[in-house]
Amino acid sequence: MFILIPILIIVGICIFYTVRIVPQTEEYVIEFLGRYKTTWSAGIHFLIPFFERVACKATSKEQCADFEPQSVITKDNVSIYVDTVVYFKIFDSKLFAYGAANPLFALENLAATTLRNLIGDMTLDEALTSRDTINVKLKDILDEATDPWGINVSRVELKNIDPPTEIKNAMEKQMKAEREKREKILQAEAFQESEIKKADGEAQAMIKRAQAKRDADIAIAQGKAKAIELTYNAESEGLKRLKEANVDARVVQLKSFDALQKVADGKATKIIVPTSVAESTTRQSIFAEMLKTPIEENPTK
Repeated sequence: MFILIPILIIVGICIFYTVRIVPQTEEYVIEFLGRYKTTWSAGIHFLIPFFERVACKATSKEQCADFEPQSVITKDNVSIYVDTVVYFKIFDSKLFAYGAANPLFALENLAATTLRNLIGDMTLDEALTSRDTINVKLKDILDEATDPWGINVSRVELKNIDPPTEIKNAMEKQMKAEREKREKILQAEAFQESEIKKADGEAQAMIKRAQAKRDADIAIAQGKAKAIELTYNAESEGLKRLKEANVDARVVQLKSFDALQKVADGKATKIIVPTSVAESTTRQSIFAEMLKTPIEENPTK
């Protein structure tokens, strides 16, 4: 009984060191007597104690490495701090185990060195406005350089670019001046547009008023012309009818007096009568008196 217990303990220890269960999305690199033997994927595996060992455990999940901010000097000699995030994935566990002594540390230093080279060829303004370009170039360089390490760099992002305080203050003043400039330009353009529209409105109003006055004058003139035309037509028609009725000179003379009466309109205190009309009236009066007076007989008879 006392002998069985140690045997069970030894068997348990052997099973503990022999059986290996590899989780999903992980791979184990196995060495036999110090040499690479195989790579275990997900599942249950058996390890030979004292002869085999797990040299490296690698995950196939995409990982994110958030490195410390790096001090970088731009082309115009401005020192800035750049915070970088690298997304990568292990595609070969054997290369990851034997490609570099410390792949993540090597990746961090490679990213910092490459970033200094890229931003060193740019001015501060170019660096601040060219994040996408820097991300793409940095990703391509890192992906190519880490292939021997079994690492695939899928994405690189610049989290933050932090210039010195005095540069920030100068940039804020510049941005404020630019905003004020744009505001003044917009106000001037709005005032100019308003004045142009106002002038156009006044011009259109003047044109409309002129057209309206012209139309009114034309209508008045046409009305007067029509009235004169109707008057002359009426007079012509009256004379024509008088002529057809064989009206004698006395009727015409009476019409003349009626016309003079209408001219006076009951308001005139003095009417000037033409000489021809007066003489004709006198002759007619004398002739009328002669018709009324009877002829006296000759006394001699």
